Amino acid sequence: MAEVDLGVGGSHIEFAGDYKLPSIVLHNHQNEGVSKQTKGTDIKHLVVEMNIYESLFSNAITGSLVIADTLNLIANLPIQGTERLSFKLSTPGAHKASHIVDCTEESGHPMYIYKLTDRQQAVDGMQVYTLHFCSREFLRNLRTKVSQSYSGRIDQMVSSIFGDENYLDSRNQLNFQKTRNQDKIVIPNMKPFSAINMLAKRALGNNSKSAGYYFYETTKGFHFRSWESMCVDDMGNPRPVKQVFRYMPMKIVDPEIDNKMLHDYTSVEAYSFLNNFHDVASNTALGTYGHRVITHNIFDKSYNIKDYNYHNSFEETKHTDGPNPAVVDTPVDFDDKRISEYPESRVTVQPTSQFVHNEDTGMFGTDVSLDGKTEGERVSQSNQIIAGTRLNLQVKGQSYLQVGDVIQFDIISVENKLNTDGKLDPQYSGRYIILKLRHRVADSEYIQTIECVKDSVAKSFQTNRSNTFPGKKPRNDKGYYMDVNQYDNIAQKIKYGVKGL
Repeated sequence: MAEVDLGVGGSHIEFAGDYKLPSIVLHNHQNEGVSKQTKGTDIKHLVVEMNIYESLFSNAITGSLVIADTLNLIANLPIQGTERLSFKLSTPGAHKASHIVDCTEESGHPMYIYKLTDRQQAVDGMQVYTLHFCSREFLRNLRTKVSQSYSGRIDQMVSSIFGDENYLDSRNQLNFQKTRNQDKIVIPNMKPFSAINMLAKRALGNNSKSAGYYFYETTKGFHFRSWESMCVDDMGNPRPVKQVFRYMPMKIVDPEIDNKMLHDYTSVEAYSFLNNFHDVASNTALGTYGHRVITHNIFDKSYNIKDYNYHNSFEETKHTDGPNPAVVDTPVDFDDKRISEYPESRVTVQPTSQFVHNEDTGMFGTDVSLDGKTEGERVSQSNQIIAGTRLNLQVKGQSYLQVGDVIQFDIISVENKLNTDGKLDPQYSGRYIILKLRHRVADSEYIQTIECVKDSVAKSFQTNRSNTFPGKKPRNDKGYYMDVNQYDNIAQKIKYGVKGL
């Protein structure tokens, strides 16, 4: 295996997939306090592959470096899992701070190495291994616990834990959405991330009916926000699309293409639908469509039953592609009920916390009678993301993209792919939100793997709104749709009077 130099490109983009990565510097415990050596050791020429991972479901970013080591860094530095890593990755020509993956000492946000794996001898004089790194907050979370009571808005509690020097003590930027609810909450000796995740489940979006927040880190900072805030801005208008992607040949010679570079950046090298529509079986069991929440008021020993209905509540919140449900509201069985009219698909029993802190509120810091309804909405909204339409794309690296951004994917309908009109798939084209993002630098090219999701469809499914389940037939007077004892001919003759059995 030969050494690979990752450094390519400058301030001008030479090709789609070009990138700027001046250095990858390793700082170990021996040179931290020595002024002449604070620059550390540049290991860029030893790096075969670099990966950075961010996810809506991950509280911190992580990454890895595949090293082809001819200098025996493990012994000479040495590497023991307490080192820092500095680098700055960007698409050439990017000048805004929000367009650059800046993990340098100067920015105050270097990565931290915490593990070395897969060490093996490749050839004589070279060993290959993988260094795993993470953000500072990832390790800080493992070292501290939160034991404190808070009162006020939920987002203020999160900000306090995030910046408290005794807890997460983050020096990074926190982008948060204001919550409409406030409460008094005691954090009982929990890890900072666990405490914030608990608060995220209770957070209710400001100026909206969304329930539940996400706390995650991207290469641009931390975020505490609702799903609805990713779909629309605070005025309720759809958020602008960061990039439009199309599935089309990349290596193409077409005189009608004015900008080959732009063509390649918007082209999708490969795509696959991980889930082409809502997983109906899973979503039914998880309570996405119908959910009965029974709340038990510990204070006055009363209980309340609230049924969540997907179709009745869908338009109360904002979605990626507008108010177009991913499942039609026509009957799905012989009882003529819609898929959202089975509340016993999932039944949850939970206590409310009225007057625990001398406040006449429930578990969300709002009217206790709304706890069941709010919990049903929170569970459904979460499931629509986890088991919604999920799409995986591989594109040329664009350092300004991050989890939570809106992108557009244009896919031509199969029956129209040879036509010049370019008609798009009516349901699965359109707006998606980035759920997971992998930055990969290898073989002198910057590639991104994007997993994105939508909780609605671009165009509503057409339905005749029939009140009768298709193919429904009434039982006849012989009872042929009743139980039949096919193993006892005599019993059948007596019961049904059927001849010849």
